Amino acid sequence: MHRVVAVVVPPVLSFDVSIPLMVFNSVPDYDVRVCTARPGPMPTVGGPDIVVPDGLEAVEGADTVIAVGSGGERAPAEALDALRKAAATGARIASLCTGAFVLAQAGLLDGRRATTHWGLAGDLATRFPSVDVQPDLLFVEDGGIFTSAGAAAAIDLCLHLVRIDYGAAVANTAARLAVVPPVRPGGQSQFIETPLPPERGTSLAPTRAWALEHLDRPLTLGDLAGHARTSVRTLSRRFHAETGLSPLQWLLHRRVDRARELLETTELPMDQVARKSGLGSADSLRKHMTGRVGLTPTAYRASFSRSVTRPGPGDKTLAVDPSPGQREQVARRARGHAAGRPDRAQVTP
Repeated sequence: MHRVVAVVVPPVLSFDVSIPLMVFNSVPDYDVRVCTARPGPMPTVGGPDIVVPDGLEAVEGADTVIAVGSGGERAPAEALDALRKAAATGARIASLCTGAFVLAQAGLLDGRRATTHWGLAGDLATRFPSVDVQPDLLFVEDGGIFTSAGAAAAIDLCLHLVRIDYGAAVANTAARLAVVPPVRPGGQSQFIETPLPPERGTSLAPTRAWALEHLDRPLTLGDLAGHARTSVRTLSRRFHAETGLSPLQWLLHRRVDRARELLETTELPMDQVARKSGLGSADSLRKHMTGRVGLTPTAYRASFSRSVTRPGPGDKTLAVDPSPGQREQVARRARGHAAGRPDRAQVTP
């Protein structure tokens, strides 16, 4: 059982506290706790009081520790000590939105790249000049420490952590339960301009949803534009404004995601996985999986398959579900390969 502990440091939004509970509690393999330096009733910013039941002793032995809240001047010393001890003992450390200020106060972001809500990025950079603040990114990993921007970006980061632990299929299920888009892929730079408001109050979301239902087809720009009832030029401009990617780049990412899910949840031959995900051939599947994930399809299936393969007559091999530690080792190697450097990954809105 993977234990996730959210360390709440006021001032905090009640919504931010709810995010790790919503995402991680949707996966049976997580045990989720919420703690703070002073348990009991806690006021929130612009919302009702909440009750945080546990003290900081809950952090001991946690697998993932997430700092939630506090763009305030100073977090309680005992909370900072708990975060430092968790990092020193090998726990995965993360922050949601203003939680980056807490990690910075604990010294855990010194010399690292990090992000927070765009409206507070300048303040973070000014108060903590040793932190390499990335104001345009959705979430950042540097050396095993994760930071996210606010609101939906915090959900994306939690889903990203689920994907690291249990693969794309489980993360996609968690995303569907939260009624949000599937987790955005890590290990890529998407430096995008501020999204433009959709023209005439419309959005390309229905076209993206339609494309997801037809990934096995050879979709073209003309097909997408036809569904959206717009020109190819307008489609491309609006697609980039809404997603940060060109239509064909977005399709490729979604097809690789579909291939990953099929590799995790089925025993289909590689050529069928390639065909059902729209990647064409087993060679194309291998090329794109290696380029995006850093693993061949066979290696990815061996590392992330959720099923145990029973040996047939004369078969002396048995494929077993890897441990969380093995998953993290493989995922870290994949993220480093995709980002072009070890132990770092980044995503933008």
